[in-house]
Amino acid sequence: MRLHNTLSGQVEEFKPIEVGHVRMYTCGPTVHDYAHIGNFRTFLFEDLLRRVLLQQGYRVTQVMNLTDVEDRIIKKAAEHGQTIDEFTEKYIEAFFEDLDTLRIERAEHYPRATEHIFEMVSLIDLLNEKGHTYVTDGSTYFRIATFPRYGELAHLDHAGLKAGARVDVDDYGKDDPRDFVLWKARKPGEQSWETPLGIGRPGWHIECSAMSMKYLGESFDIHTGGVDNIFPHHENEIAQSEAATGKPFVRYWMHAQHLQDAVGEKMSKRLKNFTTLRDLVAEGYQPRAIRYALLTGAHYRSPLAFSTELLKAADSAVKRLDEFAVRLGPIPQSPSPSGGGQGGGPTSDVRQRWDDALRDDLNLPAAVGHLFEFIKTFNTRLESGKATPDERAAAMAMLRHANRILDVVEFPEVVDAEVERLMAERQAARDQRDFARADEIRQQLLRTGIQLDDTKDGTRWKRLPPPSPSPGGGGG
Repeated sequence: MRLHNTLSGQVEEFKPIEVGHVRMYTCGPTVHDYAHIGNFRTFLFEDLLRRVLLQQGYRVTQVMNLTDVEDRIIKKAAEHGQTIDEFTEKYIEAFFEDLDTLRIERAEHYPRATEHIFEMVSLIDLLNEKGHTYVTDGSTYFRIATFPRYGELAHLDHAGLKAGARVDVDDYGKDDPRDFVLWKARKPGEQSWETPLGIGRPGWHIECSAMSMKYLGESFDIHTGGVDNIFPHHENEIAQSEAATGKPFVRYWMHAQHLQDAVGEKMSKRLKNFTTLRDLVAEGYQPRAIRYALLTGAHYRSPLAFSTELLKAADSAVKRLDEFAVRLGPIPQSPSPSGGGQGGGPTSDVRQRWDDALRDDLNLPAAVGHLFEFIKTFNTRLESGKATPDERAAAMAMLRHANRILDVVEFPEVVDAEVERLMAERQAARDQRDFARADEIRQQLLRTGIQLDDTKDGTRWKRLPPPSPSPGGGGG
């Protein structure tokens, strides 16, 4: 498996520190508002990475932080007359609801910054002891001149660093490397913590270093985020982490490109050109189509232009996948050895091409191209009546294999043994032209909520929704 490493600028062979186990940290949301779909493009890239690693047989330990203390949160909480916890709880709950709506697999850990103040203070103490910090007006800063490798991730010119200039806000100018704040002295009205560093609260960057090392160790395999995290956030994480431990912090840095609006601008709250997942669902777009669009619209390292045309194309693609599943099934999920899944026949190489594309730096657009080529070919075989039951089972197995990554297909249910027996009996009655018995079986199944439809591809079934209660019913 080969992954692009931002640190080297190259696609590299992936080898985890511990054989068979991947430790991965993914930058999560700053919970001062609802996450927008530009954020979710990054979170879906991380979901893709996680699912591919699992499908390749790795055990994955994933940590995604929740930034619940920083300048914007403090300001908004004060404006609402709430504590930080009271203000952020609404947006944390919404974030997890949105994850489920988009079928993003849950990480193993979701640490909140406010619950890890002790770990941050301990890390700053270690940096103090090693001479990497200084204190001004009660705030503690990291002196970047003490870390000669500063700028390697973002490929900055170290000679141009502004020695002695410092910044204590959580968001500052691109390509403006200055000493950054680790611990911020309390300002009037701000929620704060009393610690050996003084009364105050952590800077943004120290949060991720402290939490990632607590759950994953001082050195781990993969750190991800959007390209806007490369500098200053991830650059600062490397500096403070490696200055404290003397060990390499992360082996592979991976970053997703921006989601863009219709005129090519990065989608962001600052530019006020963003859309939330909730907005799109309220407009009638299906979550499966949104997931598909953000995953497959472009390779994760390429910008993706968001538009209604993108969503419409995604909706059409999802429907094609659903229709293919219906044409194939319901049938057993696993093919017999002669079914062509891995040993010949129409599905002999599509799985290999799918897997190879994903092992090549998560090239899902290419993998999906191979899948639809296969579907087009196999549909022709279905229409000609040449597809054997084993070939259909192998095709279904391939579709399920792909959907473990895509997670957008709605598969027909597998009928239980009794329904299967009745369907076979009905077909036998039809073959013997005993249409009265065939219709009797159809009505028997209909009473149990199973509707049969006779198509050119054979008999299909679907489970009907339960009837709605009659108006005016009930009573005492």
